[in-house]
Amino acid sequence: MRAMCIALLLTLSAGVALAQQSSSEAAVWKLEHSYWEDVKAVDLAGYRALWHKDFVGWPYVNAKPEREDHIADWLEQYAAKGVRLKSYSLQPEGSLANGNIVVTYYMLTAVWADKSGNGRPRTSRITHTWLRTPGGWQILGGMSAYQAEDQR
Repeated sequence: MRAMCIALLLTLSAGVALAQQSSSEAAVWKLEHSYWEDVKAVDLAGYRALWHKDFVGWPYVNAKPEREDHIADWLEQYAAKGVRLKSYSLQPEGSLANGNIVVTYYMLTAVWADKSGNGRPRTSRITHTWLRTPGGWQILGGMSAYQAEDQR
């Protein structure tokens, strides 16, 4: 019974936290979903448009941080091998808006399929720092890492 009460309290708290989300945070969370829809569709133009010209970040697929001019390299390489994002689930874990900046934190479980359609789910931790520009929100920084199996 105690566990059920705690679970209910956590669920209600999450709902309150989402309800208190700023309009900037809501706009950026929509763009996080657009990001993954662009990846799924291999829409390189849409994907590239999300990145600020001064971006620097460290995606899990890279050995070191990269700049904006190489941001789509990994997606092009996956597509060339016939690997596609088959499905994904984005779980927001937190966000913060401060002026023209929004920082997002989320878990992403994705199934990357090979040419035969085979793949298994892998979960990553992702953070992005978004900057409001005259043209809209763009990603200024970020980092991602695979979630260890024992931390799920």
